[in-house]
Amino acid sequence: MIANLFNAPLGESEVAVGVGTVGSSEAIMLAGLAFKRKWQNKRRAQGLPCDKPNIVTGANVQVCWEKFARYFEVELKEVKLRDGYYVMDPEKAVEMVDENTICVAAILGSTLNGEFEDVKRLNELLEEKNKETGWDTPIHVDAASGGFIAPFLYPDLEWDFRLPLVKSINVSGHKYGLVYAGVGWVIWRSKEDLPEELIFHINYLGADQPTFTLNFSKGSSQIIAQYYQLIRLGFEGYKNIMENCQENAKILREGIENTGRFVVISKEMGVPLVAFSLKDNSVHNEFEIADTLRRFGWIIPAYTMPPDAQHVTVLRVVIREDFSRTLAERLVADIEKVLHELDTLPARANAKLSVTEGAPPKKTALQMQMEVCDHWKKFVMERRKTNGVC
Repeated sequence: MIANLFNAPLGESEVAVGVGTVGSSEAIMLAGLAFKRKWQNKRRAQGLPCDKPNIVTGANVQVCWEKFARYFEVELKEVKLRDGYYVMDPEKAVEMVDENTICVAAILGSTLNGEFEDVKRLNELLEEKNKETGWDTPIHVDAASGGFIAPFLYPDLEWDFRLPLVKSINVSGHKYGLVYAGVGWVIWRSKEDLPEELIFHINYLGADQPTFTLNFSKGSSQIIAQYYQLIRLGFEGYKNIMENCQENAKILREGIENTGRFVVISKEMGVPLVAFSLKDNSVHNEFEIADTLRRFGWIIPAYTMPPDAQHVTVLRVVIREDFSRTLAERLVADIEKVLHELDTLPARANAKLSVTEGAPPKKTALQMQMEVCDHWKKFVMERRKTNGVC
C-alpha cells in the first residue's frame, strides 16, 4: 500500500520491497546500510578502495542521520544553510558528491520549518553528474513527515519513485500516518536496491521468514494500527484530514502575522506547521516567549537554526489532526497576552548586554542570551512571590 502511494514501479519484473521499523530512525539506519553495502560491493568489484564512504545532506537533517554516520562510520557531508534558505541547496549538494558518496539524502518536510526540499531538481542535477563521471550516485528521500502529506495535498509534486534516482524512501507512521508512536517504514524501489546479504532468513516460525531490522522483538500493535487506518480512512479520508490540517495551519499563520511582531519562515507548501521568528527590532527573544507560553499550557519549542544560519532563532507549532481552528485562535490570543506581558518587564530584563573598553573579552551571543533569560526569570520569580503564586 505504501509503495503504491509512493508510485513504486509496477512492471512484471519490478517489485518494491520494504519493512516496518521503530520510527524513521531505524528506517534511516537500514536504508543507509543498504546504500553503504551496495556501494562497497560495486567498489570491490572494480578493485577500488571502499573504506571512506560519505553521505551528502543538508545541515537541517534530523539527528538520526548523524547517529547513522557515527555508528556505521560514514562521513556526513553537510550543505550549510543561509539566511532565507533553510533547506539543502541541490546545486551545492551535487557539487559535494564524489566517487565515495553512497547517496544524497533529501528531506521531504524539514524538521526545522516543514519545507520540502527540491528532490526533482536534485535528481536532474545528479543525473547530469552521473553521466559526466560514470558514477551511479542514488537518492534517498527522508519523508518522515511529508510522506503521508505530499501524496494527498500535492499529488503532482515529483519527489518519489517517479524520479529514477530515488532508490529508497522512509516515512513515519506515527507522524502524519495517524498511528500512535512506535512505527516507521522504509521502502526500496526494487529488490535489487536492497542487497540480499543484509537479509536474514529463518524458518523456525513455520515458514521462511526474511528479516532486516536493527530491532528484534517488538509488538505488532502499531503495524495493525497502520493497516487499520489505511483501509478505514482510504485515500479520501487521509486527504480530508491533511486538507483540514493545512487549513488550520493557514489560520494560525495569518493570526501570527497579524500581530505584526513576527516573521513567518515556514512555507505554505510543506508540512502543516508554522515556524516563526521575532522581527529584528524586538527587545525580547523567542526563548522568553516559549517559556512564558508554558504558563498558558502551550509547549512550543524555541531553537536556533543549524550552520550557517545559527543566528536565527525559531518558534515552531506543528498542526496535527486534533489541532482545531479554535485552538489556533486561542494560541494566537495567548501569544498576544505573552507579548503584552513581556512589554511590561523592567528595562533590566530586556536590556542588551554589552562590554566597554578595558572590560573582559566580548561575550558570545549565546552567553548574552542566557544572561538576559536569567535576569528575566529572576524577575518573574520575584513577581510570583509578591503575588502569592507558588
